Amino acid sequence: MTRTARTLSRRGALALGAAAAPLALAGCVAGENARKDSAGGGGSGDWSLTELTIDFATYNPLSLVIKDQGILEDALGDGVKVTWVQSAGSNKANEFLRSGSAQVASTAGSAALLARANGSPIKVIDIYSQPEWSALVGPKGTDLKDPADLAGRSVAATKGTDPYFFLVQALDTAGLTVKDVEIQALQHADGRSALDGGSVDAWSGLDPIMAAAEAESGDVLFYRNVDFNTYGFLNATEDFIEDHADVAQAVVDAYEKARSWALENLEGTAKLLAQVAGIDEKIASTVITERSNLDVSGVPGKDQTSVLEKIAPVLGASGDVQGGEDAVTKALTSIVHDAFATKATSK
Repeated sequence: MTRTARTLSRRGALALGAAAAPLALAGCVAGENARKDSAGGGGSGDWSLTELTIDFATYNPLSLVIKDQGILEDALGDGVKVTWVQSAGSNKANEFLRSGSAQVASTAGSAALLARANGSPIKVIDIYSQPEWSALVGPKGTDLKDPADLAGRSVAATKGTDPYFFLVQALDTAGLTVKDVEIQALQHADGRSALDGGSVDAWSGLDPIMAAAEAESGDVLFYRNVDFNTYGFLNATEDFIEDHADVAQAVVDAYEKARSWALENLEGTAKLLAQVAGIDEKIASTVITERSNLDVSGVPGKDQTSVLEKIAPVLGASGDVQGGEDAVTKALTSIVHDAFATKATSK
């Protein structure tokens, strides 16, 4: 099956899933402990908080649309100050949430599961994309052909992110583990620099940086597997969900509004990504049109947890979770809060 056909097949499955009965993993009904519904606008004192800190990231195109168009500021009005912080990777987004310096932040699904398994009180409240954003990358002219070739080599990867777990799964296909390679723990952009500078043999890359490396440096994506990429998760802290459900609903509403705009303006979304990421528009267009499926249901549920179930044993055995596989399983059964997205997508 071609990648295009596979994508269309998945979109059909997602559409059926969206029409199905409420998911078993659903959280409490949106609006509990809330002062008002987000549809009414936000005059001073109408909302349950006065300041919201939320992230934007180049790996989350919808966040760029919301920030650029002021969708959230328009929805909340003068009653809530919106502060934007940039996440350089899922690990940084998780740090924002764990420290309380942001109430909402975007990660890969694998990174969200890792964080919750390690005790971070976060849940996914919306799905922003189904991407193919990770691959194994070698320098121009590399002799690397598949994951087996990485044995004994140095690999740059950002721990706690989808590219890292992509690497773990890729190595597993060759009967290898991370102990069989030399991991250089670097942020995504630094990983590319290390690859191009010759200080590592390979890099587990992330778009749009990976697409830029491919186009600008001639770097080679020598191993791709779309099934090893988890979905894009929009996460919120449990306190925020419980105490500020009105603002949480406004955030998810903004995401669904941004999704509608982005799907009708893919090249406009690519242009925005190019501006924020500092990359050529053709590269950004590749990321948006070929490697970012935004046409997915925003409602988190079985489609996402099914993917995470595949990597749960890998996470449990990785040594990155204190409680091992039991902690991962517990996190997996409690990570979804679908009420806000269910309400937003029904409007």
